Amino acid sequence: MRTVQADELHLRPLSARSVVLSLLLGIHPPELPVKDLARVVEPFGVGGSTLRAALSRMTAAGDLRRTDAGYRIGERLLERQRRQDDAVEPSTRAWDGDWEMAVITATGRGPAERAELRTRLTTLRLAELREGVWLRPANLRRSLPRELETVLRPFTARPEQPARDLASTLWPLDTWARTAHALLGHIARVERPADRLTAFAAVVRHLLLDPVLPAELLPADWPGPALRAAYADYQREFTQVVRERRA
Repeated sequence: MRTVQADELHLRPLSARSVVLSLLLGIHPPELPVKDLARVVEPFGVGGSTLRAALSRMTAAGDLRRTDAGYRIGERLLERQRRQDDAVEPSTRAWDGDWEMAVITATGRGPAERAELRTRLTTLRLAELREGVWLRPANLRRSLPRELETVLRPFTARPEQPARDLASTLWPLDTWARTAHALLGHIARVERPADRLTAFAAVVRHLLLDPVLPAELLPADWPGPALRAAYADYQREFTQVVRERRA
């Protein structure tokens, strides 16, 4: 398996908007007073005037909303935080060999609607077996959202193809693992606060792409648990920093 080098991760410095969102998405509740937000973003190279301009643009765009206490992420981004939390701590159950299958039944949808549905199903960690047929091992503690009942039918199935072979065709597991190992190596080396935030923002994005498969379907030396543990450690570290700067 070819190793991904650090320079292939294409980690670019975060903009002021990305710094603010990364910080708020990583804390619970996702809200900070302006003075505390200014203190927290300072080590990441975001000065006062830059922060004020970013907050103004983000509020106008609906990314943030002003509250009596300060700034809080908007409703649209609360779902993103929920997905991020689930990516870091997925809720799983023992796998008995069953697979979730979702067959798209709606017709007459335009390209934009089809693309939106594909994105939604991918976000739910389903993979497309063939056009209109999506599936994954039934090892997640969740059901499909009710609003999707009008466009697809869910089933439970046991495909004839060997489960491990099927998983390797549905998801690029080796590619995901190579990038995860590279991220683990990178975060072990970087020290500057801005570089660490950039790296861990990339870690979260990568965890969102993890299909969270049963262990018996994964390649050897799967780095998913190690990457989650590294991010959880960083999140605790950052939460402590926020507390100290708010004191």
